[in-house]
Amino acid sequence: MGTNVSLEELYADATRSSLRKDGSRDYVHPADVDGRYTRIRRALFLVLVVVFAALPWIHIGGRPAVFLNIPRRQFFLFGLTFNAQDFWLAFFLLSAIGFLLITMTALLGRIWCGYACPQTVYLEGVFRRVERWLEGPRNARLKRNAGPMTFDKAWRKILKHIVFVMLCATIAHVTLSYFVSVPKLRAMMTGPPSEHPEAFVWATAITALLYINFAWFREQLCLIVCPYGRLQSLLTDQQSLVIGYDATRGEPRGRRGKRQLEQQDAESFGDCIDCHRCVVVCPTGIDIRNGLQLDCIGCSNCVDACDEIMTKVGKPKGLVRYDSLAGFEGKKRQFLRPRLAFYALLGLAGLGSATAALAFYTPFEANLLRASSAPYTVSEGSVRNTFVLHLVNKSPDARVFELSPSPHPDLEFELPTTRIRLAPLQSKRLPVSIVVPAGFVRPATRAEFAVESQGTKKRTSASVLGPSRR
Repeated sequence: MGTNVSLEELYADATRSSLRKDGSRDYVHPADVDGRYTRIRRALFLVLVVVFAALPWIHIGGRPAVFLNIPRRQFFLFGLTFNAQDFWLAFFLLSAIGFLLITMTALLGRIWCGYACPQTVYLEGVFRRVERWLEGPRNARLKRNAGPMTFDKAWRKILKHIVFVMLCATIAHVTLSYFVSVPKLRAMMTGPPSEHPEAFVWATAITALLYINFAWFREQLCLIVCPYGRLQSLLTDQQSLVIGYDATRGEPRGRRGKRQLEQQDAESFGDCIDCHRCVVVCPTGIDIRNGLQLDCIGCSNCVDACDEIMTKVGKPKGLVRYDSLAGFEGKKRQFLRPRLAFYALLGLAGLGSATAALAFYTPFEANLLRASSAPYTVSEGSVRNTFVLHLVNKSPDARVFELSPSPHPDLEFELPTTRIRLAPLQSKRLPVSIVVPAGFVRPATRAEFAVESQGTKKRTSASVLGPSRR
């Protein structure tokens, strides 16, 4: 398929993005880099991967820290228990997270993409590290890929993809454990697929999607699929913290060899020695010197790479650095600004609403519902309304509920019991009859129940109906 790749060809290849001008794919092979930001990212990647894998194993109050039992509509989140009736809380929680992410982007740019996005965490922190371990550094990979198929090339490629499939299957099964629990997942893995075909199909599909993503699609997910990068231009401004190149200090750029040949003009060169090191370490293949771009995920690889080069040539660090666009123009950065305050207020409003909703959260539900039969019956001068008192114990523990109808001079309550015990996550429907003299039914008449359990009280009520008065 070809011969060895020259350094000139490598450099020429490095100056393009992962998408060529004709729209075709140019596969990116980032070079290794080390530095302060890289070490922070690696440590954060490790923490996030460990937390993701450990949460299904950690138990709080006898339940997994995160367990989303969708078939039974039961959701366990860090000691709290929710059911389908609590889904409205997700709106406030997700809106708070969304607005806080918008605020963070306006303030710190795409720091989420570079440091905490699952795509970046697993691609850069796991799969590309495996690729470097098995296939060697960037130049070795490029030369091997451009050469003919040999035994050395074949075994490295085959082993790499076997490891990739194993990693994807592991991530898929950990993901599945969030929905079926670890003990049930263990039983599924040791049993035949025919006993749990749905889980087997889900695990296989997730594994396949992850493999396609991390083995082939890679950075294209950020460039083509994810809408967040396209929103970057709307969310950031001249004051947002971004990664950029200080053109005032770096231009005109020039290779060290060219500088040596032109000793008389050495002082006219900027600090950039045009080594392309910032390009070859970029996971999306861009040249940060071309300015802020959609492809930049804010990973800071180019910052560490350039700082390393500047140290070697005896120049100050920071030619490529974190700064605002205003800062790169020599202006003072303005931290507080109207749009940032607006985003923060929206985020705090969502977070405050979610916090308030959780503060008033009760571990059980009690609703007085009208029965599906006729709304009322008239017999011997009295009107009988039939209801159902629906109780749901959302707690992971058994609870005893005390039922007490609120006194009303015109209403007579009939119910089978005033005390009931419900097992964890059990629900119960109790028939309730309310009798009222026919002449005393008014439009505003309401029947009310107080339901109390372990010091928590909740009231529920419903209108009492009857024939209209003439």
